[in-house]
Amino acid sequence: MCQACGHRFTTKERIEETLPMVRKRNTDRQPFDRHKVLHGLELACRKRPIKPEQLESVVRQVEQWATTRGDGDVPSREIGERIMHHLYLLDQVAYVRFVSVYRSFTTIVEFEHLLVEMEKAERVDPVGQRRLFEAENHDEDTGERSSDERPAQDPVRRRESSSARGRASG
Repeated sequence: MCQACGHRFTTKERIEETLPMVRKRNTDRQPFDRHKVLHGLELACRKRPIKPEQLESVVRQVEQWATTRGDGDVPSREIGERIMHHLYLLDQVAYVRFVSVYRSFTTIVEFEHLLVEMEKAERVDPVGQRRLFEAENHDEDTGERSSDERPAQDPVRRRESSSARGRASG
């Protein structure tokens, strides 16, 4: 408090963020570079319906994750995996592009394997268990079967339910 005028003043402090060092595959170390992450995302998302703000958000989340891990070194592999996770949720075409460069795909078989894995992931239940069969309830009284449906916010089950209805009516 100012003794002369009686006003109260506060100071604002800013947290100094120390960016971690990135440990490359060849054991070299270099400072975390958000521009490098953004550039990789821009290449993967080129000509895709993704706004620059969405890419900036991914970069910000990856950067925040890297700085708050509590470790001075972050393996580049973990950063790549984190980026892939965000891209998968954002745009699956961009995800495939990024993965193919990140993992240095050299054959079409590698792309096929990735697409098969993505299809398997679409069939994973939110609790983390793969469904072996479409979930069906059998009403013992009427003998009718009805498919269980996931809540409307889950696009995977919504897509599965609508395609199942389409097969049944067609």
